[in-house]
Amino acid sequence: MRFRTGLLALASFLLAAPVFPATPASATDAENLAKRVDAVFADYSKPGSPGCSLAVISEGRIVYEKGYGLASVEHGVPIDPRQTVFDIGSTSKQFTAASILLLAHDGKLSLDDDIHKYLPELPDYGTPVTLRHLLHHTSGMRDYANLMFMGGINIEDWTTDDDGLAAIARQKTLDFKPASEHSYSNSGYFLLSLVVKRVSGKTLRELAQERIFTPLGMTNTRILDDHTAIIPHRASSYAPNSAGGFGVQTSAWEQTGDGGVQTTVEDLAKWDRNFYEPKVGGSWLIEQLQTTGTLNDGEKIDYARGLFVSNYRGLRRVSHGGAWAGYRAELVRFPDQRFSVVTLCNLASTNPTALALQVTDLYLAGKLGAPPAQASPPTPSSAVVDTARYAGLYWSPAAGFVRRIYARDGKLIYFRSSESESELAPLGDGRFAMLGVPGSAEVSFPPPAPGIAKRMQVSADSGKPTVFEEVQPAAPKPEDFAVYAGTYTSAELDTTWILKVDDGRLFLHPKRGPAAPLDPSFVDAFSGPAGLIRFQRDGEKKVTGFLVGAGRARDLRFTKTD
Repeated sequence: MRFRTGLLALASFLLAAPVFPATPASATDAENLAKRVDAVFADYSKPGSPGCSLAVISEGRIVYEKGYGLASVEHGVPIDPRQTVFDIGSTSKQFTAASILLLAHDGKLSLDDDIHKYLPELPDYGTPVTLRHLLHHTSGMRDYANLMFMGGINIEDWTTDDDGLAAIARQKTLDFKPASEHSYSNSGYFLLSLVVKRVSGKTLRELAQERIFTPLGMTNTRILDDHTAIIPHRASSYAPNSAGGFGVQTSAWEQTGDGGVQTTVEDLAKWDRNFYEPKVGGSWLIEQLQTTGTLNDGEKIDYARGLFVSNYRGLRRVSHGGAWAGYRAELVRFPDQRFSVVTLCNLASTNPTALALQVTDLYLAGKLGAPPAQASPPTPSSAVVDTARYAGLYWSPAAGFVRRIYARDGKLIYFRSSESESELAPLGDGRFAMLGVPGSAEVSFPPPAPGIAKRMQVSADSGKPTVFEEVQPAAPKPEDFAVYAGTYTSAELDTTWILKVDDGRLFLHPKRGPAAPLDPSFVDAFSGPAGLIRFQRDGEKKVTGFLVGAGRARDLRFTKTD
């Protein structure tokens, strides 16, 4: 812990953002505020628990910092905000974007350059894919991490840039036309790291160290591109286990760009200060990093260059979270209030974004608008709903999964899985609030049109709605499963999956890992841990293969080989 006290500390508080309680009026106020902040992290201060490192920043200076829990459970080493290093996962992307922008400012590249100019080994997609598309996640490229996982590569396996590039190069098509949609994909930022190397002759680790970390005095920060490298004071990475304790989670992936930055909360505070006192890149870089993308139809998206630009309780928010192995990270900035919170954790079950926003609520209480209204359970008079109109099975072609709406005790239920369902509270005009879900999740049903399948839209906060269409549930008999059994190969994933019938159920046997049951969804479609599998048939109705996809990698093709 390092909490400033005395006359010097009081002076620093009085010079901070002029809103109580961000500027405690006395040492007593500061102490009370510290206790309330510590209460937010109480679950991670328990003996033997991994935890989090916190820095609260006002006017570019740390006004409160503390470590909660252990950096090493094995050795009983506590987290120290001054020196404990964490992998920050996708929070790294802003440093990749800054590196690309610095090279653009140098005249070494243009954001409108086609990626093939630097990586000609990628297949021809029939349309340009630019660096700008990669920066804004509008390229349509499938996520290489998803591809590698589905191909049988685990997070613990040693993989290199060559493996990541090969996984992307095997994809002969895009999921969508560039800039027609926004879909978060780690492939774009990984490829940008390769562009940095081919343009500058230096790895992203070397360039970022030279152009960003060293000039800003970020002495405990580096990009990890060698899994055997020793990182002084790095926290170990954990996840809860079935015994009620913790297990170690490790990764030997060496790709960078989409992740890989190892740093401390104090070093990230130095980066945060650069947004107000720009030593690196000047005001031009700061503006460019926060410039959001635009789709072909003119729609503005909330993703800029390695940063989300959004709104939180009436205040402009610039942020990015991250997750890799058991590490979790969040850096959230409120530019107009010159206030930021950094939360870095080494436990997979933590939610650093929620923690950072709880701290924000305490410090900016006088500036924040009302929290999002959570819909209340419907009263008996408002709960009368024509459940038959909305109940059914719905499939999202873009997201690659199914959801079921059914009635229970006269109320509609949104069913994800046996462990996850939500009551839908009627709002009128075919709109329903999803109860028990953080934020403002809503389900709506547009008026049906003749000859068109019933549709459902699911939206959360300010995100673009996910569109579903109704499909007819299937209830095949166990003897019907035999037609799906066989060996299937995918050139796109460089892997083989085997489907077998066992005890009246269809099971998927991937290249690695345990067999998993597949549950019937609709005709020739089964749901499983790998996503929704949709079987294909030839003119004689024989099964010839299937398409599988979920979210960041759509319609991956498998061919039946026996």
